[in-house]
Amino acid sequence: MYWTSSSGRIELKITKAQSMQGSHQGQCDSDILQLSQVPAIRRQLNKVDPDLLREELKQYGAWEDEELLDHAQNLQRILWLACCDIVEGL
Repeated sequence: MYWTSSSGRIELKITKAQSMQGSHQGQCDSDILQLSQVPAIRRQLNKVDPDLLREELKQYGAWEDEELLDHAQNLQRILWLACCDIVEGL
């Protein structure tokens, strides 16, 4: 499945099963970390521009500017958001 950010500038291809692994009740952090290490997902995340990602996440209003300076964490955040959006759309 393809996920596109609200701005349309970030796209990720994630399977339905992977999305369900990354979006469920309770803490998803370890599942998202594991998903981010899947080679196909890791390659996609490595292509995401840090500034663009920061701008995208800032629109959610869920993180302070200081928090958004951590690109590695931002990649985890965007992957989690993508999984959540896909699961909600099923």
